[in-house]
Amino acid sequence: MIDHNLSKPDIRQANDCPPLPANASAFDRLVYWLGIGLGSGLPRRAPGTWGTVGALIVAIPLLSLGFVPFLMITILACLLGNAICGRTSELMGGHDNPHIVWDEWAGMWLTLLPLSYMGIANGSFWQNFTQIPTILAIIIAFILFRFFDIIKPPPIGWADKKVAGGLGIMLDDIIAGVMAAAVWVIIYTFIFSFSF
Repeated sequence: MIDHNLSKPDIRQANDCPPLPANASAFDRLVYWLGIGLGSGLPRRAPGTWGTVGALIVAIPLLSLGFVPFLMITILACLLGNAICGRTSELMGGHDNPHIVWDEWAGMWLTLLPLSYMGIANGSFWQNFTQIPTILAIIIAFILFRFFDIIKPPPIGWADKKVAGGLGIMLDDIIAGVMAAAVWVIIYTFIFSFSF
C-alpha cells in the first residue's frame, strides 16, 4: 500500500475537473459521467460537497422505493464503485481526483440506510418528506457524512492515504458512511427517547 496523498490536487484551492480524453469510448464516457456524479462533481470548489448534494437529490426518489430496494441499490453502488472510481481516475490521469464523487454518492446512501430502515422515508414517503422531522433527519445525515468525510478520523484517514486504486477511493467514503449512519442512529434514538 502506497501513500497517494502527494498525487492529489490541493482541495483547498479551486481546481478544474480534468476533461474526458477526446478518444474515450462510449463505455468510458458513461463511466466518467458516473464517476463525476452525473456532473455534480464538476464545480471547481468543494466538488465533494456538491457531489454529496447530488447524491442526496438522487437518493430522495430512491428512498421512496422502500428499504430493501434502496439497500440493494446502495450495495450495488458500493460494489461497482471500485471499477467506476478506478477507471475515472485513470481517465483523469491521477489518483482520487476530488471531482470523482461516486464514492460520495455511495457513502451518502450508506448514511441514509437507517433512515430508510426506520420507516422515516417509506410507504407514504412523499407525505413524510414535507414533514419537519423527515427534513431534519435528512439534513443531519448529510452533515454527519460530510463531517466524517472531511475530518477523516481513524480509520477513514488511514484508508484515504494507504489504500490504492478504485478501492482506495471508495473505502474511506464507505467507512465514513457507516460511521455517519451509526452516529445518526444514536442521535435519532436519543431524540426519540425524549420526545414522549
